[in-house]
Amino acid sequence: MTINQSGWKPTAPAGRGDAAGATFTGNKALMLEEPLIFEIGDDQTTGVDFAAGDVAGSRLGGLTRKNPIGLPGLSEPETVRHYTRLSRQNYAIDLGLFPLGSCTMKHNPRLNEKMARLPGFADVHPLQPIDTVQGALEVIHQLAHWLVTLTGMHSVAMSPKAGAHGELCGILAIKAALKKRGEGHRKVILVPESAHGTNPATAAFAGFSVEDIPATAEGRVDTAALTARLGPDVAGVMITNPNTCGLFERDLKAISDAVHAAGGYVYCDGANFNAIVGRVRPGDLGVDAMHINLHKTFSTPHGGGGPGSGPVVFSEALTPFAPLPFVERDGDQFRLVEEENADEHHADSFGRMVAFHGQMGMFTRALTYILSHGADGLRQVAEDAVLNANYVLRRLEDTLDAPFAGSGPCMHEAIFSDRGMAPGFSTIDIAKALIDEGYHPMTMYFPLVVHGAMLVEPTETESKAALDQFIGALRSVAERAKAGDESLKTAPHFAPRARLDETLAARKPVLVWKPKLAEAQAAE
Repeated sequence: MTINQSGWKPTAPAGRGDAAGATFTGNKALMLEEPLIFEIGDDQTTGVDFAAGDVAGSRLGGLTRKNPIGLPGLSEPETVRHYTRLSRQNYAIDLGLFPLGSCTMKHNPRLNEKMARLPGFADVHPLQPIDTVQGALEVIHQLAHWLVTLTGMHSVAMSPKAGAHGELCGILAIKAALKKRGEGHRKVILVPESAHGTNPATAAFAGFSVEDIPATAEGRVDTAALTARLGPDVAGVMITNPNTCGLFERDLKAISDAVHAAGGYVYCDGANFNAIVGRVRPGDLGVDAMHINLHKTFSTPHGGGGPGSGPVVFSEALTPFAPLPFVERDGDQFRLVEEENADEHHADSFGRMVAFHGQMGMFTRALTYILSHGADGLRQVAEDAVLNANYVLRRLEDTLDAPFAGSGPCMHEAIFSDRGMAPGFSTIDIAKALIDEGYHPMTMYFPLVVHGAMLVEPTETESKAALDQFIGALRSVAERAKAGDESLKTAPHFAPRARLDETLAARKPVLVWKPKLAEAQAAE
């Protein structure tokens, strides 16, 4: 950025302005340039005038601030415009197809939002007396019933806040079950290469050592390698199904039987349940524990560090070790079980994972989604998700390398590699050029079993017209990469920011505003 006598003015990177050069404001029509909030405001002023207070009468004691806070003072219009302008530089599912593989960025029906905002749900407080929240507890209980029924499992813990939190819940239940059996010496968790990346991290966090199980050439678990590794030190296996290559693990029942025979437990990462809901019950495949990301399968908003929810379903073998609290029906009333009780069926619970009992807004949204679809509608959700993914796969396999196209139909997502690109071109160039086409890039370089992986999940909420437009954009970019189009190396060209040095940003992030640094840059 530069400062001239006329005031603040950004300098557009070469090639990104119009024929006459950069605009005075840095704006490009309705795409408004926006500086940092520190560059707009002044830390010597405030947006609101306050009368001088009586410092001597302060009740803060020794906690009174002694130095300036250093935050910029903005008026309300300046503040609103700043964050509104920034919000317009974000991509969102309400703008277009969001092709992130393994993240299931699907439409969130507005009916769900309306129900979650009903009085009694939106303003419920976790410390209210039980007799004043019977409706909320019934929602939790009814959603739990649906989750148990759809998965064919025995019970469910509703309190985990996200997928990885749910994984930890399941692994801690397995750990408690092994301790109860006097087999705390089992310290190894087997994790296939095609599993989600959080699986080994969760096992390690819970105190287990992790051993990889290779994938076969067709992208599925090497069942022979897994069963050969089973032994008295193995606590269990964490397996993702459908897996991260977008394929159904058709040998899961045989794997479960082998793990159980060896004294271990089977944890299934249920993040991809959207592809099989209403079609396959994990409980029938011998699964002992599985988390369900409500945003992926039941259309609640993506957590993003906020309102996430990852209920965990358990087999009968692990139900006694499930965490507290949970909702129980007692006649016509519902009660919240929050304490271990040696006289009841939850005496062996491993304890609590959270302070309260889950995310009410997510429960309300998920149950609304389930009831509005019904059992047959949920089955169609899975069928349409799989249909859309296979449509993307088959429409693009003649242009992009699809390493597992010969392994049969994919499930909810299609995977491609950067094989066949011109020398020097890779996945990053395709992803950046997609931004110019108006799309958030697909998941890149994951799973690791595919070189230069591009993982695309269209979900069931996209129309054929939307898929065709995305396919056309991706095909166009891929053909340019195969032809060696050098302009891809500097893409994106039309975004608010050009290509960043992401390696440098990750290794040496600038996290603190430094006025002197800003002044030095402005003088250049």
